Order: sequence, then C-alpha cells, then structure tokens
Amino acid sequence: MGKIYTALGLMSGTSMDGIDASIISSDGTTHFEVIYNKYFEYNNELYQNLTNLRDQIKTSKDLTILLNELKDLERKLTLFHAEVVNEILKEINHNVDLLGFHGQTIFHNADEKISKQLGNGNLLSQLTKKKVIYDFRQNDLLNGGQGAPLTPIFHDIIGSKINKEFGIEYPISILNIGGISNLTCINKLKKSHENIFANDIGPGNCLIDEWFRKNSKKKYDKSGLIARSGKTNKLILNQAIENFNFETAQNNIKDVQKNNLTIKNSLDTKDFGISFVRGLSFADGAATLTEYTATIIAQGLCRELSNLSGASRVLVCGGGRKNEYLLESIIKKGIDILKKTSIEPIDKYGVDGDFVESQAFAYLAIRSYLGLPISFPSTTGCKEELGCTGGVIIKNI
Repeated sequence: MGKIYTALGLMSGTSMDGIDASIISSDGTTHFEVIYNKYFEYNNELYQNLTNLRDQIKTSKDLTILLNELKDLERKLTLFHAEVVNEILKEINHNVDLLGFHGQTIFHNADEKISKQLGNGNLLSQLTKKKVIYDFRQNDLLNGGQGAPLTPIFHDIIGSKINKEFGIEYPISILNIGGISNLTCINKLKKSHENIFANDIGPGNCLIDEWFRKNSKKKYDKSGLIARSGKTNKLILNQAIENFNFETAQNNIKDVQKNNLTIKNSLDTKDFGISFVRGLSFADGAATLTEYTATIIAQGLCRELSNLSGASRVLVCGGGRKNEYLLESIIKKGIDILKKTSIEPIDKYGVDGDFVESQAFAYLAIRSYLGLPISFPSTTGCKEELGCTGGVIIKNI
C-alpha cells in the first residue's frame, strides 16, 4: 500500500439540484475508506439558472452563442462550491490534501470531442487554498475515448470490497441510475483493469425529471408514485422504443464500418427528449416515460450482462434506485437474462448509494494527482492500451 491521501470529491449530477460531497482516504489503488458524506442543495435561483441555460443549449454552437451567460453562471457555481468546501473544512477534523471538482455538465458530445462542465478550478483553488483536480474528461476525449463513464475504476474497488466483506462472488455489476444510466461489469477472470467494462446504457432520471420540472412544481417523482397512478400509453411507448432501437442500430452499423465494434459508450441528456408524450395527462406522461426508461435500461442490461461469464448480481446506486416503480418496471420486463439476475440497492452491502459518484471523483482526483490512468479502452473506448490519465491539477496554494 502506497502513501495515503485524503480527498474531497464534489459531484453535481444531471438533476442539477445540488452537490454531493464525500471525503475518502486512499492510496489511489486498492485501499479506500469513507470519512464523510453530505448533500448540499442548490438555492432555487442557481437551480433555475442551471436548468434554464441547459435547456437553451441544443448544439455545440450554442456554447459560443451563450458564452457570456455560461461564464457568469460558472462563476456563481464555483462560488457555491467554494462555500461548501470551506463549510466542510470547518466542520471536519481531517486534513484534506486534494479536491476532486467534477463541476456541472452542461453539454456532452463525444463525436465532437466536447464535454463541457461548468466549474473554474483556478478560482476554487484560490478560494479554498487547496490543490484542485478538475476537467476529468477532456484527456480521454483527446485520446479517442467517449469521455464517459469515468466511475468504473472506482466501481471496481467497491466491488472488491463487497466481494471480500460479504462473500459475494463475481461477476458483480454496478448500475448507476443518475440522469443517465451507466453500467460497470466486473468479471475478475484476470488481475487487471481488463476485467471491467462499462457503458452508458440509456436514460436514467433525466426524462422523468424534465417532465416533472416542466409540468409541476416538483423536481422528481418521489418513489415513482405519480407514474404508478398513471396509465402507460402503449402505442406511444412502442413507437418511441422502436425509434430508439433503430437509431441505436444505425449507430452500431457506423461503428462497425469504422472498425470499432463497441457500442457508443457515452450518452447525454440531450440524446433523449420528452416530446413523444406531449399531450398526455401528467400522470400518464410520467407512467409512459418511466416505462420507456425502464425498457431501455432493461435492454442495456441484457446486452451488457450477456458478455459475462455467469449470472451477475446488479447493485444499483444513484438517485434512480429510490424510484421504486422504475426498479419494479425494469425487473418485470421478464427478459430471460434478467430472470436469473439479482437486482438490488447497493446500500444492502454497506455502501451509501447516494454518494458513490462523489466518492469516485475523490478517488479519481488521487489517481490523477499520482499520474495513474482513470479510463481504459474497455470503459470509455480510449485508444491508450494501458489506460488514459485525466484531470487537470491546480496548485494555487
């Protein structure tokens, strides 16, 4: 075991409702220990500004058109993060070596090699007097990767811990249902990162949250209660799924033509939309969007799990695991491979499913600081055989 570092990870997901903050200690390889977890909600003004500006950005050209607005909002977002960090540093009794600052994703398009996260690492370092690691995705994109998902290397260490402490056999898969859903599969047939492969597999909370944001005063469907009360429009649902599968097939054909046999690793919330449920009642729209989301996730699970050497246990983290109706809908799909797959909250195994990603970016900050790779050909599709380093290091202290 190498030198132990203490890092504070700051993660704001596509729900744009606040910051998950976690402190871990780790050597950047096999050891990690959780010290602190806490959620900090955005004030209503910041939440509205973020969601409104994201909705205005349809293509990469809008990043230039809205440059001034983005800079102004980035400063406000960074100031909020600085307040959070300084509050935490006063509260805890631990020295923090590094800040892992993910920032707020506002646009992601791997084909254009663009992944824009709002967050000024220089300013955060100045305001907190700490080393800051940020801009984690750009180096992977420049090396032929999709820039996402980045958490699989941390999922691997969580899987190892669960395997040892609970005797859970491999393969183990970790499904994160955030705004987008991503899956990490851990085989452990060999002793290297080649045992993990990962993909974004579909929408997560993004469509349901957008429906609620635009049609109610609520930010999300708590436990899926509204969707459960509604009726799925089967005609609209089946057409939307057919359109999605056609587009996915076309993308895969293009990948094969480019001699790249992997499916598209990363997705953005802008890859999906809620227009197909326009005209439905609030409850029926929620039900149809939930069923659509569940179907795409179930299809993705079957596609990825079929590559494993045996039946997998799927451990679910992220806010979407709290949507009981969504999870029930995924399991009820009745697809053969899911019938022999255990799908359960990761919390059952001593891991707080709300803070896996914030812990992950603390871990990635340590690996970045040590010059260790954070993404691999099997996780993002990057071309670096031994993995790709990432994270810009700021030392304004």
